[in-house]
Amino acid sequence: MSALAGLLATPLLWLAATLGVFEIFERLSQRSGRHPLCHPVLWTTPVLIALLWATGTPYADYQADTFLLSFLLGPAVVGLAVPIWAQRERIKRLAVPIVLSLAAGAVTSIVSAVGILSLFGAPADILASIAPRATTTPVAMAIAQQLGGVPALAACIVLFAGIVGAMVATPLLNAMKFDDYRPRGFALGVSAHGFGAARAFQVSETAGAFASLGMALNAVMTAALLSLLAALL
Repeated sequence: MSALAGLLATPLLWLAATLGVFEIFERLSQRSGRHPLCHPVLWTTPVLIALLWATGTPYADYQADTFLLSFLLGPAVVGLAVPIWAQRERIKRLAVPIVLSLAAGAVTSIVSAVGILSLFGAPADILASIAPRATTTPVAMAIAQQLGGVPALAACIVLFAGIVGAMVATPLLNAMKFDDYRPRGFALGVSAHGFGAARAFQVSETAGAFASLGMALNAVMTAALLSLLAALL
């Protein structure tokens, strides 16, 4: 037990464990030809939860050990501006359809999620938590709090929506024989935020650039729409 306690007290242990587990499932995903059910995040998350539970490690300790990953997330998101800039001429030519698609996607995301749960009698705080489901986690948590929702629940919903979107979008669009990577990527970014953008980059640089654009614009659009709604209520 003392040896285990010493190991668990090792600095950056959980950072190494997180990267190691993710790498294992990333390789399995590659070998499967990126099968939807082999998405690395889908399996890495429950495995890490099981390890934390088995070792009795508080989440606060895990968070402290993996702070570097959270810190690097900021520069990684900012770095998405590079492929967007590389596609700036295409984006300018498609400004009108991009704006129309963005508005349709943002409104559909909000109305569909809130509408379905309303039919099942979900309380107001749950509706407020799911409304920003297609935005990035920090934006969703801030919006949920503003609307009277539960920020932690909003974060879980966003992560779940992102994983599902990243899993099903590519096979769905392939089945529909939709081969233009610009709208494919944009749709992924609007509906599945960072997870969608990451998956889009695995398919095409163009798809990844438009997914990054969709993710960024949808965060702004959804925040604006729901903030306006909150002001009117």
